[in-house]
Amino acid sequence: MQLPAQLLYRRQTSHKGDFGHIFVLGGCGRYSGAGILSATAALRSGSGLVTLGVCKSLTNALIKIKPPEIMLLPLADTRKLTFSFSAYPVIKKALDKVDVLLIGPGLSQEKSTAHLIRTIIKNISLPMIIDADGLNALKGHLDKLKAKSERRKTEAKSERRKDMVITPHPGEMARLLGKSIGEVQSKRKEVAKKFARDYKITVVLKGYHTVVADDKGNLYINKTGNPGMATAGSGDVLSGIISAFLGQGLDGFAAAKYAVYLHGLAGDSAAKKKTQLGMLASDIIEEIPKAIKISSYSSARRKAQSAKLKLKT
Repeated sequence: MQLPAQLLYRRQTSHKGDFGHIFVLGGCGRYSGAGILSATAALRSGSGLVTLGVCKSLTNALIKIKPPEIMLLPLADTRKLTFSFSAYPVIKKALDKVDVLLIGPGLSQEKSTAHLIRTIIKNISLPMIIDADGLNALKGHLDKLKAKSERRKTEAKSERRKDMVITPHPGEMARLLGKSIGEVQSKRKEVAKKFARDYKITVVLKGYHTVVADDKGNLYINKTGNPGMATAGSGDVLSGIISAFLGQGLDGFAAAKYAVYLHGLAGDSAAKKKTQLGMLASDIIEEIPKAIKISSYSSARRKAQSAKLKLKT
């Protein structure tokens, strides 16, 4: 698949603000690595700026292990080292200065954190990716998603698109719908299409042959990737790539489709180097630039071949 020119080519006069400022709210306590993986993947996929919201008590520890390019925003936390609802005003103010919000990786299911997640989803008007515990917080509260979709429809008439992408694995989708995993897996395309249509969003139903569907009837079935990608943090990497592509101006469906493809392609490259058995999520991130090169080369090669055919005729 050819990545769009919008991602591959940049003006000589470009600056970092042209490529999106992503805010990642993810990773607390024992799951703090999730947010770092998402933020790093976003940077590797072309984001101009990435800010990671972190539990205040963990700030010093995370400074030592995060890539230096990631900015940190310390936020109020609970005794269990999860985000406190009292962090909402600071988050709301910070989101006034960013282009895309990624919420969910490694946030935990603590009550205060879940309340914070639902409040942000309901009230924040930004292109948004909801992943992992962001989705778990919506179990039994899909009315928040419905209200959000209605609000986005009104805003879209006068402002930039406020696309929303959700990235559930089959278990998360089953919890949202109150169904069994078997029911979800037996009708993956139908489940993704109906949820996308009902809530006016883009759905990325992860797993073997990941399904991407939106409310306009667009559908993409991914063929890249391998079983070695079934490893901790792989989904966090994917959500980071999607956020980067949204920040660079793609709509929700395009951002998700190309991100899923590139994520799988990077995973295939990582498997060749590390084996499927030995692959880590961070290995996938390291192969993103190579996957971009492969996509760019394929595009250039097709254009060259097309030009040769025209010359012959």
